[in-house]
Amino acid sequence: MNSPIQTTLAALVLGLLFSPLVSGQETKATPAPKKPDPSLHKVEDVAGLPRVLLIGDSISMGYTVPVQKLLEGKANVHRIGANGGPTTNGIAHIKEWLGDGKWDVIHFNWGLHDLKYMPDGTRQVSPEDYEKNLRALLAAMKATGAKLIWCSTTPVVEGTTSPIRKNEDVLAYNAIAKKVMDENGIQIDDLYAFALPQLGTIQLPKNVHYNKDGYSALAEQVVKTITPDLPAK
Repeated sequence: MNSPIQTTLAALVLGLLFSPLVSGQETKATPAPKKPDPSLHKVEDVAGLPRVLLIGDSISMGYTVPVQKLLEGKANVHRIGANGGPTTNGIAHIKEWLGDGKWDVIHFNWGLHDLKYMPDGTRQVSPEDYEKNLRALLAAMKATGAKLIWCSTTPVVEGTTSPIRKNEDVLAYNAIAKKVMDENGIQIDDLYAFALPQLGTIQLPKNVHYNKDGYSALAEQVVKTITPDLPAK
């Protein structure tokens, strides 16, 4: 019969043999929780200021905080609590995004996700469905009584991949959107025309996204467009 000391030693040896370090298994550290994007933080309204809603994908997420800072003290600037994605995502969530509150101005865009190429070689949303979806989304937003401002989809440089996008599609989808907006008397913030001449300095290489100065420039254009439509305090 083993003595208590022998039993203890045997237990220690077994513990070492089957520990993660001895067995060759590495212990994985728990990843730190991902910080929420600053653009998605909840905005507490300042009483008496007009309310603005920004709708769009990651491009709009990039200019949200600069727009909020530029309009501080002039408007309560909110944005939808997610990446807006394609128009199909807008159809699924537009009622939730609009909520029950009163909006004075809604600045909105869909496009870059609609026109991206999927693994099977087709675009995520066809031009025909893009137009149909835009009309449905526009009807929902018009029902709020807000001043609506369509934001044209920004340029895609040659060689953009992961996913593949083509600037010829941006032009085609923007033309569809312009037709819909013109028919409904909706103002257009032409961010495409604004960004195009300065892509080399404000956009990331072979990427649809922008650098810090780029998002600041886009924000200034958005604010320039929105400001005249803000009601008095």
